[in-house]
Amino acid sequence: METGNLTWVSEFVFLGLSQTRELQLLLFLVVLFVYTTTVLGNLLIMVSVTSDSRLHTPMYFLLRNLALLDFSLSSVVSPKMLVDFLSEKKTISYQGCMAQIFFFHFVGGGTVFFLSVMAYDRLVAISRPLHYVTIMNTQLCVGLVVASWVGGFVHSISQLALMLPLPFCGPNVLDNFYCDVPQVLRLACTDTSLLEFLMICNSGVLVLIWFLLLLLSYSAILVMLRAHSGQARRKAASTCATHIVVVSMGFIPSIYLYAQPFASFPVDKAVSISHTVMTPTLNPLIYTLRNQEMQAAMKRLVKHLVIDSRE
Repeated sequence: METGNLTWVSEFVFLGLSQTRELQLLLFLVVLFVYTTTVLGNLLIMVSVTSDSRLHTPMYFLLRNLALLDFSLSSVVSPKMLVDFLSEKKTISYQGCMAQIFFFHFVGGGTVFFLSVMAYDRLVAISRPLHYVTIMNTQLCVGLVVASWVGGFVHSISQLALMLPLPFCGPNVLDNFYCDVPQVLRLACTDTSLLEFLMICNSGVLVLIWFLLLLLSYSAILVMLRAHSGQARRKAASTCATHIVVVSMGFIPSIYLYAQPFASFPVDKAVSISHTVMTPTLNPLIYTLRNQEMQAAMKRLVKHLVIDSRE
């Protein structure tokens, strides 16, 4: 479509992870395995928490929402990437690209805010153990979850509001396997220096500050644990360590991708793979492998399903 002297881009072309056919097939199998594990792992967490009355507590209510976020985040990128591994030409329409950016930052932003909710949950559990259930009641938990999703939406819609007015007149090749702000912004046919600065502040600097505040929060929680008895302290410290690992996996790639000028670096794709494909898989593995109550609930669920199938 031509408007004036500009030819507007109707689609973008991904270079993907590799141009070698054999390597693409190998990557297809690896990503398919990881994505399947992500979907099944997070669905298992959601079903286990929902069906087991012993897990109807604030912490597991929040863990179920984290599983939903991880499931959603992986589903924004992985299905399209799997299709592209088997395609000769890896393309996405302009509308599809903008939609992918919106949903990726919607879920990713929601995850950032929600990890803060989980930190607050641990802070209340350790500082006010006798009043924990009263403070973290169902109404507050639902409110915090909704606030996280709304925060992700506001973050994402602000990114998209800056992207949509930009003219794209070529080239249309993205050196990546999905649409994201840094790569797409570089293809705009206009000076984007100010927009780049605004988006670095909106995503990168904000995430960096948030990450440091979360680390300070968990440091304060670990200091509070000194007043607890030995067994209770070890259990709480183990839970906090799990949260710190999950927070680090979610925040560090985001800081790398968005808190620096939007230039291309050799390790960008590796960091993007970690951010979009691996992290949503590792989260359920970390929580289930380190949580005996979660493991017991899953065993009860599997046993119940086996008995029902025999009947």
